[in-house]
Amino acid sequence: MLTEPNYAGNIIVILANLPDFLRIPILKKRMIEFFSMTEIEKKEIINNALEAGPTIPFPNFAKLFKTWLEILSTLPQEQRDELFSGYINEISESPQKLIIFNLDGILEIFLGLKMEDRDIIAQTIKTVINQLEPERKRKLMIIIPDNAKKYLKF
Repeated sequence: MLTEPNYAGNIIVILANLPDFLRIPILKKRMIEFFSMTEIEKKEIINNALEAGPTIPFPNFAKLFKTWLEILSTLPQEQRDELFSGYINEISESPQKLIIFNLDGILEIFLGLKMEDRDIIAQTIKTVINQLEPERKRKLMIIIPDNAKKYLKF
């Protein structure tokens, strides 16, 4: 359990409430900063984001998550892999972190992306999941909704 305030979580909540013209550049800058952080800082950011996400009203979360995915699709493959690996590793260690999210809503957000962005993100997710140890992959596949598995062709 983290004993420090959830600064990253607070930032996420604030970002979710900003209009697009402010949210997009701020989120992109924060995402780029992520790659220069230490492994401990990255893990803390990911855990804070997973903790804060379900507390955000879904319409605001949806805007933020869509923006996050759109920005991710423009990043180099190596950075996408690193970011998704971080999230997927945390979720495979503690699947309950994902269960509390509106997974059907998240899939709808993903499906609402432009086709090329969807394809980029889907390929990254598949690559990262397929690189997991068998037990971690099994745990993760249990909580991924069937309609998402169909789309990702698992």
